[in-house]
Amino acid sequence: MLFTLVGAQLLPAAKNLEIYFIDVEGGQATLFVSPSGESMLVDTGWSGHNSRDAGRIAAAAKHAGVKAIDYLLVTHFHEDHVGGVPQLAAKLPIRNFVDHGESVEHDQRAKELYNAYVEYRAKGKHILAKPGETIPIKGLDVKVLSADGDIIENPLEGAGQPNPACAGEKLQAPDASENARSVGTLITFGNFRIMDLGDLTWNKERELACPNNKIGAVDLYIASHHGLFMSGPASVVHAIHPRVAIVDNGARKGGSPPAWQIMHSSPGMEDIWQLHYSIEGGKDNNSPDTFIANTDEVGDVGNWILVTVHPDGSFTVYNSRNKYTKNYGPKA
Repeated sequence: MLFTLVGAQLLPAAKNLEIYFIDVEGGQATLFVSPSGESMLVDTGWSGHNSRDAGRIAAAAKHAGVKAIDYLLVTHFHEDHVGGVPQLAAKLPIRNFVDHGESVEHDQRAKELYNAYVEYRAKGKHILAKPGETIPIKGLDVKVLSADGDIIENPLEGAGQPNPACAGEKLQAPDASENARSVGTLITFGNFRIMDLGDLTWNKERELACPNNKIGAVDLYIASHHGLFMSGPASVVHAIHPRVAIVDNGARKGGSPPAWQIMHSSPGMEDIWQLHYSIEGGKDNNSPDTFIANTDEVGDVGNWILVTVHPDGSFTVYNSRNKYTKNYGPKA
């Protein structure tokens, strides 16, 4: 079914970090393949759909030469993030399960999702994510920034500067849902830094950047909450100065115009890549066609975006739909 990469992409990537942004239709499933060969999958997409999302993850894993998921990081227990665990476990062994602890939502569907996850988690090793601690993936530094409503206490090395973007920015309504419990991480390979906060919401994200920026600058920003305006305040996005953002949105979920404009106006932002064309965004709030993996709502085949990071900090982004590749040099 899926995709053939150009010759350069077929070369062994033993010394590179590869990141597959897998289309799970407005959920999240991001596969990191360390230079060591170990893998980390962040979330598993939705349940149901004839195992669509598990199949797409398995296809990406096969393309990457991954035969097992060494670490499954579940950011939180909503269906578009944890729903696919049983179906994925039927296709690939999962060795370590990382999460924030018990679900804070207790309606019937929330209980079903959490209990199904725990059943499979019991077959592997459980790692409770705590801010400031690291997930032990060989070849990468994966530091937990947020988990279970808590965030890192102290700025990361080189960070901690006052953040003028905080002034005048309004808070949103308090969020007591699983979103605000999301496990957020900073993944570092050499001097290349990637931030993924899951669906962490506006007020909790601000605690990482206001009044002082505890994170510093990053190279790649995985847009929080699929690019919904419940997350991704300018005080955070502009403070981290990403060169590239990737939005794991669906055609009708995420990629909302205010959130897209915050990313687009961020200082130093070179490009925004999207898993889908956002129907809500229209022509003014979507990237050019070459940067979008899935442009048609009907007949979507699940094209992915692949980021390959080289040891010197340079990286390439590849769109499997149109084979478009863009190279980004090492940071100045």
